Amino acid sequence: MLVPLTRAGRSRNIAMSQSSPRRCVRTLTLAFLASTALPAAALAQSAAAPVAELPVISVTEGQRGSLTVLSPREAWEELQLIPGGVALVTADEWAGTPATTIKDMLDYVPGVFAQPKWGEDTRLSIRGSGISRNAHLRGILLFQDGVPLSFTDGGGDFQEIDPTAYQYVEVFKGSNGFQFGANTLGGAINFVTPTGRSTPGIGVRVDAGSFDFYRLQANVGGSNGALDGYITGSYLSQGGFRDHSSGTNMRGSANFGWQMNDRIETRFYFNATDVQQDIPGAVSKTVALNSPKSANPTNVLLDYERNVQAIRVANKTAFILADTTKLEVGAYYNNKSLVHPIFQVLDYGYEDYGAFGRVVDERTIGGFANRLVVGVNYGTGTVDAQRYTSVFGNSGALVYASTDEATNWNLYAEDNLYLTPAFSLVAGMQFVNASLGRIAYLGTVSGGNDYQMFLPKGGFVWELAPSAQLYGNVSRSGEAPTFSELTNFAVGDIANLKAQTGTTVEMGSRGQTPTFSWDVSLYRSWIDNELQCQDTGVLLGLSCTVVNLSSTIHQGVEAGANWNFFQGLLVKQPNQPQDGLWLNFAYTYSDFYFDNDPVWGNNQLPGIPRHYLRAELLYKHPSGFYAGPNVEWVPTAYYVDDANTLNTSPYALLNFKMGYEPPNGRFSFYVDARNLFNQAYIASVNVTGAASQNQALFEPGNGRAVYVGTKMTF
Repeated sequence: MLVPLTRAGRSRNIAMSQSSPRRCVRTLTLAFLASTALPAAALAQSAAAPVAELPVISVTEGQRGSLTVLSPREAWEELQLIPGGVALVTADEWAGTPATTIKDMLDYVPGVFAQPKWGEDTRLSIRGSGISRNAHLRGILLFQDGVPLSFTDGGGDFQEIDPTAYQYVEVFKGSNGFQFGANTLGGAINFVTPTGRSTPGIGVRVDAGSFDFYRLQANVGGSNGALDGYITGSYLSQGGFRDHSSGTNMRGSANFGWQMNDRIETRFYFNATDVQQDIPGAVSKTVALNSPKSANPTNVLLDYERNVQAIRVANKTAFILADTTKLEVGAYYNNKSLVHPIFQVLDYGYEDYGAFGRVVDERTIGGFANRLVVGVNYGTGTVDAQRYTSVFGNSGALVYASTDEATNWNLYAEDNLYLTPAFSLVAGMQFVNASLGRIAYLGTVSGGNDYQMFLPKGGFVWELAPSAQLYGNVSRSGEAPTFSELTNFAVGDIANLKAQTGTTVEMGSRGQTPTFSWDVSLYRSWIDNELQCQDTGVLLGLSCTVVNLSSTIHQGVEAGANWNFFQGLLVKQPNQPQDGLWLNFAYTYSDFYFDNDPVWGNNQLPGIPRHYLRAELLYKHPSGFYAGPNVEWVPTAYYVDDANTLNTSPYALLNFKMGYEPPNGRFSFYVDARNLFNQAYIASVNVTGAASQNQALFEPGNGRAVYVGTKMTF
């Protein structure tokens, strides 16, 4: 969903003086100049003209912003410099939901396909990234405030993501995450935390709903001179819609910032997670549509679970080296324990640590405004893996032991050169080096693979008007297999897989008027050696054999809009806020297929719907009351196998929400009713090469549910 942030008056300065409440700051790029409230004549200046001065900015003591965490407005303005599909979603957009999964956060971002499975686990894909991956995450890199959250090998999980702990989320689709060093087909997601300056005071939130869902969350934040801090914690318990899908989790996070002066700020992050979750498993299509609450019998018999305990410590420090140059450096450490009874009992211990540096330099070069971003990411980690026979979910004899080691570093750069105040050329590159190795002790053999990739990018951003853009880019993506993909459970060896690479062409437009905003992207990707996780039908989707496909095509349309099409319905006072009707929608068209494959020809790639629509009609009153229906619609079935012999079923869900969230108020509440007609449908699938008709590949979606919640701030 687009964020209605006006671009007029754009004047962020990265060096804010503590000593002087007012400071005239030199513009950093002509793109900034083009979107400020300056006379039209100034906008028509030649690119070679001297750099102008921005309007005076008032920065009062105790109100200065953070150098390490941008406000939503600042972040949105930086996204406008990117020549491709991006999105920013603030916490207000998911405040009126139970906010348990990433689907709640990103439901109205076109191009993002997120479907819940059980607990907080979600199947996530952007532009077809990891569409065969129904366990864990691949093809999208996760960050918190620009600090890597994903594992060193490129994998990830959602168990440590608490939607109540973030103030906004940035989505960088495909190569548009180059400025974080993201190199994957799906791009990157950056979860941004509140600070003590942005969210002072105390907050308490209580949620309850269907399937024995309960949550209590609390937060506190504040600042004192140069110091600020923010702490949040939550406890969640749910019985789950399906049998054997109950779970509990406790999460806590904190960040503490110290702004030593107007040019240096450091911030420390702390996260802790404890998740205990039952796994109902995939079932056949017949069971999914006729008995959706049923769990897979093997999951119940062997007590399939995913239990995670994790801690994370990180630091990010920002230095203003000059009025034109900002340096960010940091480091992180993750420690995670996974006890995962499935067909065997997996007992894995993860340790990841790394460092990063990023320089942003904005100045004129030869009379042309220029913005250069250069950075490096380094990460290394180990996985001490032990597997035991499962005695009804308990550990039996040790059958496997190894230590997996991953090292990953990448160097990246991206440059915006403004040939005119309204037109910039963008060039970028990445060099990626990934090494993965296994030391075998029992049940496997030692081995490893190394991957090196050079990934260039070129594009443009054209400001058609101060609030409308046309953009385009051509880019390369590349991603090495993760450890879970290199693990062949059938034979125990480390698989000899190639890196997945691709070339993507993208064109699009974004912008807004006072009553309408839009975001449309069209793309086509030519992919070699796409990594596909093929369910063997033996381990119930929780393990698979990963293969390299030959050549595949991913192409699609991502279209989103937010339209205030009726104003003054009940409140018509002149020069006062009016009520109105808002139409918000996100449509994703995904046409993914084999490109003359020797076995599958031009069959459709399985695992994702061709058409996916989320839309809502919402009445909003200036008092803060809102209400309206929304729909989720998959109008055509999609295949679950490469042979295109078994598919899902179309569905449409009608939902309704209402709530009260007054401007600057201390009390809010919501009611969120989902799947009002209690339709049985398939939310997520595993994929395979050639499916049998009764193969357990389908994850049913939740039935009718009602959730209520309230939040109070003090």
